[in-house]
Amino acid sequence: MQRILLLLGHPASGRYSHALAERYAAGARAAGAEVEVLDLATLDFDPNLRVGPGVEQPLEPDLERASRSIVAADHLVFFFPMWWASTPALLKGFVDRVLQPGFAYRYPPGSSIPEGLLRGRSARVVVTMDSPAWYYRFVRRRALHHAFIGGTLKFCGIGPVRETTVTSLHTLSAAKRDRWLGRLEAQGTKDARRRPRQHAQARVQALAE
Repeated sequence: MQRILLLLGHPASGRYSHALAERYAAGARAAGAEVEVLDLATLDFDPNLRVGPGVEQPLEPDLERASRSIVAADHLVFFFPMWWASTPALLKGFVDRVLQPGFAYRYPPGSSIPEGLLRGRSARVVVTMDSPAWYYRFVRRRALHHAFIGGTLKFCGIGPVRETTVTSLHTLSAAKRDRWLGRLEAQGTKDARRRPRQHAQARVQALAE
């Protein structure tokens, strides 16, 4: 059975990203997956990494719980809008605070090439944006996806990472929005039926203790 963690990165409640996440979760649960939803806007934490990676800044209880959920998951699904060709500040702050060296990655002694510590977990990135697909691809050069998927998730060893991108959101009709909701429900079902990969259960146990 897949253990799926949904991470909602929109700072406001009741947005289209939340509706997409709800339908994805419904599809995944119908297929037998264990689904946990983590709405980052409801967590109590300082999103400002005040010094830099690896420098002591104790995690708040909500971030400690989030870390355990990430470790225990087989599949991570991120839902958020694209703002300024990047992620919302809420999600960026969460990533800065939680995906720290020693937890998400490490540099082996004498090496400048990082080793991802979250190997064995797959992911899906569900992004909404007002830009049309052609503009995002050819003008923005898929900036957000390169940074978040390649520079963050794969950097930490997560993979494969699949994409679902809802473009031209501000011009989508109600009918097209409904079709997207149906697609996300079907995608949740499909992802839930994938066989979980093996990952370090020792880390799961260590963080749970």
